[in-house]
Amino acid sequence: MITAERKPLEEIIAYVRPFDRILLVGCNECVTVCAAGGRKEVGILSSALQMAFLKQGKNLQVKEHTLERQCDPEYVEELSSMIDGADAVLSMACGCGVQEVARRYRDKPVFPAVNTTFMGASERQGVWAERCQGCGDCLLGITGGICPIARCSKQLLNGPCGGSTHGKCEISPDVDCAWQLIWDRLKALGLENRYEEIIPAKDWRTGRGGGPRKIIREDLAE
Repeated sequence: MITAERKPLEEIIAYVRPFDRILLVGCNECVTVCAAGGRKEVGILSSALQMAFLKQGKNLQVKEHTLERQCDPEYVEELSSMIDGADAVLSMACGCGVQEVARRYRDKPVFPAVNTTFMGASERQGVWAERCQGCGDCLLGITGGICPIARCSKQLLNGPCGGSTHGKCEISPDVDCAWQLIWDRLKALGLENRYEEIIPAKDWRTGRGGGPRKIIREDLAE
């Protein structure tokens, strides 16, 4: 799941200050799950913006709409009937959604209302933690289902490092050592022998170093 947090209200106000009519668009996928940009959050931000501008003597018109997905052109097309009535679009989706709306509606400024943070999972109610960096060369089958790229502060492929103490990372006593977690997991599975296998240098060509990545499925592409 892509996680996000709403930007500070002051930053959002600065984006939309020059405009009178705003189309505020939420997303019913990841940002809804992490309570950052779903229908409820759209309503809250809409009210907050209108109240803030009323205090400044300005009547900001905000039209609210929440798409099933903002990263999908099919759903973004739903905005075509509303876009002419807006001076600018304020998106509460992740960065992918913001960019898709901006790509489709090139004559309208599109602003982000949230900061996209990471791909993560829910640890408990209201708490999400990073679990994947989308490196394009998954190691989870080797490391017991625990990612050393996302969860080791040094991204070590053969750990732990000398800074690990009592199962905690040297950067903070609140951060678990990823390689301690990997060892505990392999031991619980009776796969301790895997820990002794040296993982070769990672092929980072599948990562971000080569620029924006793309997946092409010939069986699905038109």
